Amino acid sequence: MSGDQDALASAEHARLRFLGATSTVTGSRYLVESRGRRVLVDCGLFQGYKQLRERNRLAFPVAPASIDAVLLTHAHLDHSGYLPALVRDGFRGPIYSTAGTAELCTLLLPDSGYLLEEEASFATRRGSSRHDRPRPVYTAADAKRSLDAFRSLNFDEVTDLGGGIKATFVPAGHILGASQIRLTVGEARVHFTGDLGRADDPLMRAPRPLDDSDVLVTESTYGNRTHSTTDPEVELGDVIRRVAKRGGVVLIPAFAVGRSETVLLHLSRLRDRDEIPAIPVFLNSPMAVDASSIYHRYPDEHRLSRQEFERMYALPTMVRTVDESKLLNLRGGPMVIISASGMLTGGRILHHLLAYGSDARNAIVLTGYQAGGTRGAALLSGERRLRIYGQDVPIAAEIVAMGSLSAHADGDGLIEWMRPVSHPPAITYITHGEPEASDFLRARIKRELGWNARVPEQLESVDLATVTGDRDPSLEPRPGLGSEA
Repeated sequence: MSGDQDALASAEHARLRFLGATSTVTGSRYLVESRGRRVLVDCGLFQGYKQLRERNRLAFPVAPASIDAVLLTHAHLDHSGYLPALVRDGFRGPIYSTAGTAELCTLLLPDSGYLLEEEASFATRRGSSRHDRPRPVYTAADAKRSLDAFRSLNFDEVTDLGGGIKATFVPAGHILGASQIRLTVGEARVHFTGDLGRADDPLMRAPRPLDDSDVLVTESTYGNRTHSTTDPEVELGDVIRRVAKRGGVVLIPAFAVGRSETVLLHLSRLRDRDEIPAIPVFLNSPMAVDASSIYHRYPDEHRLSRQEFERMYALPTMVRTVDESKLLNLRGGPMVIISASGMLTGGRILHHLLAYGSDARNAIVLTGYQAGGTRGAALLSGERRLRIYGQDVPIAAEIVAMGSLSAHADGDGLIEWMRPVSHPPAITYITHGEPEASDFLRARIKRELGWNARVPEQLESVDLATVTGDRDPSLEPRPGLGSEA
């Protein structure tokens, strides 16, 4: 660590540093420093475009061993997925999260390590890497070791992290265990939204309203969009009936945690009302199958009764083994297959695309945000040829984008969530969004709420003492300090 960087870590004035999720919807990482203590809020993987994914292979911007604790908003990999590498490279502190998030990470992180190993192995076999021996960002074994560091906290429990930093987890909706994180850093109140859920989400309860804060760090995934007002069951029912009539297969790429449950909920309600034909439904995601039992253990976090929960999971045939998955590719329609990953970046859904994507009788239903650089985003932009496992695959299947199924608050939802506070933050930082979405939300916050708002840059560092004194809204940023590791 250089002299300047060491002085920063031990300075009297606390700092907030943006180590990720700037000008991108992935790689959430925020560092808070106070009185020689370092606390990392989220530790996500960069996903999508190759230049972003290559950040996962760079040295972490500060030495992992210098971080005292990690606070995790929720289990999705763009917020949690770099934790195995952080632990492998020297982090020895606790990882704090809610119990639901900790349980979901026991599924997501080892699976991520396994997929990264498979990706490296495939590149070795194909010779498609510029490296002679491609190595994964981390392994499944690394991921399993990182799970030992997890410590579960209750919502609204105040935890003293030292250095004048105290943390509180607040319900965020979105998925099971998802949290907003509220820090007091000396005199400053710093609020991180994490991924904020929707007030009208059919599965998860609404996010807790915002309390007065000095600094707000908000996501902006859908900052420039308004969700469709179409009833998702009407939209989904139309697709199922249309494709079933022509004997086709409905492929639904869905995140194994969160989106799969929402899709199943709508399908089960449609089937209960006899609004879709009784064609087979397959949940081809061992992780989603395992996640069902975790959701069952936390009834207070979602809106479902036990009876509806049981009906929802009675609908699909659960597919666990590789052989069972392969048989689906020989079966043909009509049927519905729900499988990860939601942005078509990997997983079993790719094998189903190879089998069914080139047939115009079939349909691919995109159910959530598609980050730039992913196959899902390519399909949304009109691309009809995808590179899958080293081959160019023509896509003739019908493409259906269902924005009504998003688990994120849209631009209107974020503004309405912010509006009721009695005193606006001195500064609102807009992160975790593509550049257009973040800047659009920034402009809305300034125009409609009259708040000071800006989009930070990668590795930007902010002196929180500027806020704790006279709440001066200018908050001049400092340039990033580069890598210490």
